[in-house]
Amino acid sequence: MADSGSSAAGLRDVATRADIDVLLRRFYHEAFGDQVLAAPFAELASHGLEQHLPVMCDFWETVLFRAGLYRRNALTVHRGIHESTPLSAVHFTRWLALWTATVDQMYQGPVAEHAKIQAGRIATAMHRRLTGAHHPGWSHRSVRAAVKEDSCAS
Repeated sequence: MADSGSSAAGLRDVATRADIDVLLRRFYHEAFGDQVLAAPFAELASHGLEQHLPVMCDFWETVLFRAGLYRRNALTVHRGIHESTPLSAVHFTRWLALWTATVDQMYQGPVAEHAKIQAGRIATAMHRRLTGAHHPGWSHRSVRAAVKEDSCAS
């Protein structure tokens, strides 16, 4: 597999649970150190990933490959986070931007695209259900464009 500095053309698609595990480990590593996401992810960071990763692998394996492994209610977990650290559109935008960037660094193909599309849908639904606020919807393409604009303005 190519490193994160390689062009997207040299990357392969997400194909296995092991691919999801590696993706999640990199994503969480970045999220734990992110200024916007550090607070909502603080409890998870303090407990460590090893118990959480199998659950998230089940979630993403179900989302991407229809594996039927995830049987929990993601909204319930996020309501608890929202109660201790209120989540706003800023958090969901950053989560999606970081997820999209991580997927783009590691994978390319239909499943990788599906992971980014589904993440946008998840962000939209989770934001609406937690805050009651309507957001026009996030897509990995709109978030990627916003991130590029920010980096050009810097």
